[in-house]
Amino acid sequence: MADLNKVFLMGRLTFDPELRYTPSGAAVTDLRMATSRTWTGKDGDRKEETLFIDVTVWDRQAENCCQYLRKGSGVHIEGALKMDTWDDKTTGEKRSKIRVSADRVQFLDRRSDGGGGGGGGGDSDYAPPVAREPQARRSGPAGAPSESRGRAPYSPPSQPAARRAAEPETDDEDIPF
Repeated sequence: MADLNKVFLMGRLTFDPELRYTPSGAAVTDLRMATSRTWTGKDGDRKEETLFIDVTVWDRQAENCCQYLRKGSGVHIEGALKMDTWDDKTTGEKRSKIRVSADRVQFLDRRSDGGGGGGGGGDSDYAPPVAREPQARRSGPAGAPSESRGRAPYSPPSQPAARRAAEPETDDEDIPF
């Protein structure tokens, strides 16, 4: 039988993430998230249990988390459980704690002007979320530049050439509804 160590969690951050760097220069941040579950007990009363979970995020994902997430931001974490052990400095006892080592962090909240979460994250080619401006109706022929009525035109985040080539080009006039 094969072993599997994989967790998927959704919840909200309980404090703002803080970025730090290891001596070798790798970015790292610790997220503390709360996730709750509710159920109805045998007596018919509604019960709720909140679990606080520590998550470690590395490299570019850690930088993105610190830039776009704040206390209260909704996140979806995909990762693996890891056991941390250490000696307590005051008592000398062995201590341990289970934490999640994140493979992927997905931001669940829409980005607002005041910061907060945004789109997804986790891939090395991740581009920060960008708020989309509604496009004005095109009045000219297909493919002609449109006027955005006093606003700067929307420019999508940069994407690797391979991903851009795989995406079909669509025009509002091509959509049948």
